[in-house]
Amino acid sequence: MIVCIAEKPSVAREIANVLGAKQSHDGYIEGNGYQVTWTYGHLCTLKEPHDYTPLWKQWSFSSLPMIPPRFGIKLIDSQHITKQFHIIETLMQKADRIVNCGDAGQEGELIQRWVMQKAGAKCPVDRLWISSLTEESIREGFKNLKQQSDYQLLYEAGLSRAIGDWLLGMNATRLYTLKFGKNKQVLSIGRVQTPTLALIVKRHWEIKNFVPTQYWVLSTLYRDTTFTAVKGKYETEAAGQEDLQRITGKDFTITNTETKKGKEAPPHLYDLTSLQVECNKKYGFSADKTLQLIQTLYEKKLTTYPRVDTTYLSDDIYPKCPGILRGLTFYATLTAPLAGKKLPKSKKVFDNSKVSDHHAIIPTGLSPKSALPNDEACVYDEVCRHFIAVFYPDCIVSNTTVLGEVEQIQFKVTGKQILDPGWRVVIKVEKETEKSGKNGSDDDEKNAEVTTLPIFTIGEHGPHEPKLAEKWTKPPKPYTEATLLRAMETAGKLVDDDSLREAMKENGIGRPSTRAAIIETLFKRNYIKKERKSLEPTETGLELVRLIRNELLKSAELTGIWEKKLREIEQGKYPATQFIAELKQMVNEIVIQVLSDNGEYRNC
Repeated sequence: MIVCIAEKPSVAREIANVLGAKQSHDGYIEGNGYQVTWTYGHLCTLKEPHDYTPLWKQWSFSSLPMIPPRFGIKLIDSQHITKQFHIIETLMQKADRIVNCGDAGQEGELIQRWVMQKAGAKCPVDRLWISSLTEESIREGFKNLKQQSDYQLLYEAGLSRAIGDWLLGMNATRLYTLKFGKNKQVLSIGRVQTPTLALIVKRHWEIKNFVPTQYWVLSTLYRDTTFTAVKGKYETEAAGQEDLQRITGKDFTITNTETKKGKEAPPHLYDLTSLQVECNKKYGFSADKTLQLIQTLYEKKLTTYPRVDTTYLSDDIYPKCPGILRGLTFYATLTAPLAGKKLPKSKKVFDNSKVSDHHAIIPTGLSPKSALPNDEACVYDEVCRHFIAVFYPDCIVSNTTVLGEVEQIQFKVTGKQILDPGWRVVIKVEKETEKSGKNGSDDDEKNAEVTTLPIFTIGEHGPHEPKLAEKWTKPPKPYTEATLLRAMETAGKLVDDDSLREAMKENGIGRPSTRAAIIETLFKRNYIKKERKSLEPTETGLELVRLIRNELLKSAELTGIWEKKLREIEQGKYPATQFIAELKQMVNEIVIQVLSDNGEYRNC
């Protein structure tokens, strides 16, 4: 008998249906030589400190650091988990072969391996590795089952992550709670959680301590178009007034006009983080809510595997794209211009070197069997439109720069006109507004996506209306979930450029699949709160970060380096034993440092 183990009952039912297993039993489905069973996510976890020795049950300085000689796993203490595990154990003990059908990622590999270890499975194990739950994908996956050994490094990376989080979380949490909590509150410390909190706290103090600086901007209105002085900000009003007086009553002259055609490529396909960012900005969804919605769409076979960190497709997906487009019947008016034509194959979309285990999130081409709930429909629409858009032509724009002059003082205005919308027919860019011009002097230049200018002729001149505006520099904005996700992706660096951000993902803190949970954990532990869309630290969060003098614990950059090492373990470039050894050494150093610190602190 072949035993297949999936990560959820719903996924197990899909697999059983394809395999011809129809007979339902308590905890599994049987038929056609298969028994298909399931977990409920994690059934096993790493042992707790007191499971290794009774001496670690009591929280005390003398027990730190707690470093087990060998880490072990145990069943999660839950009645329904215990019952399901015993069913799995019985099936596996009698199995001729096991097929690991867990989610095709690091966490999925860890979940199933722990269950198989705990159940004492001895028979050969194959791995089902698929990116969608369509019948076609499942059949293809079973025809091309992989060897379990092919994913040993993936498992080692997941295990290293779990052990690393245990070592730091268990020891640092007890250490700081005993030192500063004074039995009133548990002070939770985490390898990713604490640097993320530190980012929010740092931004809070940047805003709080920001001292606005006054400056002045000289502009003039000529033919209903606002031109701004090229020299930029005036540090004193007197300097600005001097130039204002110089140009008042004198003619404004156009000195140069330049128009260049430009192209704007379609936006990248979605990875999980960019989808969470967009849904937070556009619909106000939390990162966790977006993850739940796209996971549901995946389980409904409408979209591909969601926990991905690439915005690219592998070359083998290209031949399937016409069929996927044909299946998107709800978007027939948008896919019609692509029908019957050879689809473009851009390196910005198809690049094997940018795809490891999974490709970007795309639709499967199956239509919803019934109307989707509104929130699911919003996420599905985002995924479908981005997929359709990448096969559309570039948007053609006209970028115009006009220079003017009064009394040797230079002025400038820039404008953009869309000549051919291309992919913009599919994806409506937010905040598109028609304006007569943008002055580029301040944050106002970001307000207009589409601007048009009148036709100006070199040498023309006439009256104008100059003015000197008083302005103040502005503090940085508080993080929203969207901007925090981007900051986690780039280890706190401010990066707007898509290609540069893609390159920095290796050093991001957390994984796409875990960042939403990290943010939710900070909420649950009352370290952060939401004020409208802004994320603000609570008093507890502020005080906790203040207490942590050790930069290792709160450095986003250093945590990003650890994340890179975990990816290198997965790729066979870095030994898992060395990663664990480094964390053990770090935990030792932190314990020694905090215990010897006799500085004055307020308690949390």
